Amino acid sequence: MFKKKDKIEKNIDQDVTLLADTLDEVLQSAGDKSRDELDKIRSKAQGVLRETRARFNSEKLSQQARDAAATANGYVKDNPWYGVGAGAAIGIVIGVLLGRR
Repeated sequence: MFKKKDKIEKNIDQDVTLLADTLDEVLQSAGDKSRDELDKIRSKAQGVLRETRARFNSEKLSQQARDAAATANGYVKDNPWYGVGAGAAIGIVIGVLLGRR
């Protein structure tokens, strides 16, 4: 089960890295390129963004999220005090962040 999760996380990391690199290329080269080159880079960025969105919106990803939620639910049922502790910690963090406003 953990190998599958590691593979999923690696794929997501690769997708996000590719998207970030492409967008970085667009931002860095905006002043140095001609209109045609900018259009090519923009098209490349749009393609990468479209592909990344498609992967994130896929049914497979939804199923993996449901599987992860079921695993977390089972863990919390088996170890309820860890769930209470995690909930309290999250509540404290949110409270501190909201208190800073």
